[in-house]
Amino acid sequence: MRIEIIGAGAVGLLVASYFAEKNMDVYIVGKPTGETVCKDIQIERTNVNQSVTSVNVKYISALSNKANLIIVAVKYGQLHEVYASMEHVKDSIPLLFLQNGLAHYEEALALSKTHIAFSSIQFGALKFSEHHVAHKGEGMMKIAVAKGAGSEFSFLNGLSSAELPIVFEQDAEKMLMEKALLNCFINPLTAILQVKNGQLITQSHTLQLLKDLYNELMTAFPQFKETFHFNQVIALCEKTAENTSSMLADRLANRKTEIDTIAGAILKKAEQNEKKLPVLQTLYYLVKAFEESGEQM
Repeated sequence: MRIEIIGAGAVGLLVASYFAEKNMDVYIVGKPTGETVCKDIQIERTNVNQSVTSVNVKYISALSNKANLIIVAVKYGQLHEVYASMEHVKDSIPLLFLQNGLAHYEEALALSKTHIAFSSIQFGALKFSEHHVAHKGEGMMKIAVAKGAGSEFSFLNGLSSAELPIVFEQDAEKMLMEKALLNCFINPLTAILQVKNGQLITQSHTLQLLKDLYNELMTAFPQFKETFHFNQVIALCEKTAENTSSMLADRLANRKTEIDTIAGAILKKAEQNEKKLPVLQTLYYLVKAFEESGEQM
């Protein structure tokens, strides 16, 4: 099976390394250069237990149209460029999107492609260098098919492992919404306070903020009360205690964050339901203010 992965960031490299270990033909797709490039590269992966695994994949300069699956692993801000690069790709090739947040959901479904699925990544990844990535924290790779035939993605069940458990969900939008809600707790606060995930539950004032935010979100989205509990927030902070959140990493590198597709998308959903989220709104404005000022934290 041939898997082409658009995006050589932390998550893209991590997933590529695990799938290559399962004897998949994995290709990392770079930006088109005007000439055909195909070369071997070696990914080094630092595992959760601190051991190091090396795997070989290939690098290509553009999508080949030969893939059995295309994985889109870039951040939301790069998606429109990716959409344009996929115009020549056969509609029948399945697409799997790995973005945080909700903003990409309806956009992706509007593409002319026949088979589209989404993933919710429940673990952390940290990129050390161009081809070296660390697996941070434990968690599943959830997948839900939103368009087309689920059978086109079923082979991914065989790629599941103890290190990278793959679980299929029924409702893609609900799955992404739950992950976005979880991200609303960790990402903005860690970015603003410049702390690792675990410190959010060891400090009394940040823990109170998390509780207030939880109550606020459950008031706005009562349909999640039965399946989304505060102990899930605590558990995620514990599992990823030593992780630097992606939003904090972006702020430290003075990059644009994913605040719009995570918190911004939740705020829009609440507005559609005529609900107010003052705590989340404040956190959103604070992160946006740092972005606008270009201030590193």
